[in-house]
Amino acid sequence: METTTESLNFKNGYSEINGIKMYYEIYGQGKPLVLIHGGGSTIETSFGRVIPLFAKDIQLICVELQAHGRTGDRNSDLSFEQDADDVAALLKNLSIEKTDILGFSNGGNTALQIAIRHPQLCNKIIAASMLLKRDGAMPQFWEFMENGTFEQMPQAYKNAFIKVNPDSAKLMTMYQKCANRMINFKDFPDEQIKSIQSQVLIINGDADVATSEHVVAMEKLIPNCKLAIIPGGHGAYLGEITTLKKDYQDSDFSVPMIENFLHENQ
Repeated sequence: METTTESLNFKNGYSEINGIKMYYEIYGQGKPLVLIHGGGSTIETSFGRVIPLFAKDIQLICVELQAHGRTGDRNSDLSFEQDADDVAALLKNLSIEKTDILGFSNGGNTALQIAIRHPQLCNKIIAASMLLKRDGAMPQFWEFMENGTFEQMPQAYKNAFIKVNPDSAKLMTMYQKCANRMINFKDFPDEQIKSIQSQVLIINGDADVATSEHVVAMEKLIPNCKLAIIPGGHGAYLGEITTLKKDYQDSDFSVPMIENFLHENQ
């Protein structure tokens, strides 16, 4: 049985952020949780299935990052550092002084960069299916990134982009910038990872992009960290659009575990 967003408090808008207009959506009421989507994605593709579940007693602040979905672009490459600064600026514009953050995939990397660069903004961090070192993924992943083409981009991502931004040239630009970021991916330095002060929950699928060995190693580097490895592929535990089962149930998703982590020690 799918829960819908129709009964939730909802507002959306744009905010001027570091030279671009950033699109955001706010659902529900309560303590805030920022949702940061994955590379090539929109709010809907990463989180459309779990937003109604979280928003029952949490205020969700969902963003679309530079060049993605409805958010503007700038004449620069994508970087996790810039994305982190953009989200931090949005939170300032929304008068949010401190928040929990859930980032998926590249959004998980961005969430950890916010913890590194803007620790005063961060309460708890959920880094879902993140990848912080090149050796954290199998060599075939990097080969695919090096040799990938626009045609290989998941159709669900293309459809979702065009649905909210019907400019095919911007879709192509977003694809190319996302591809370049991964082709030129640099390891997060150990010193940065060890500097994270927030409580962190790492979630990863056992058939995810990052290996189980990688996420275990990152859990040991982050000072105050928990780790959950869940059966399934990249984001299946969140209902991510490309790993979503046709006959899915709300109970397939890891929302209760995440909420338990957010509510601990409060």
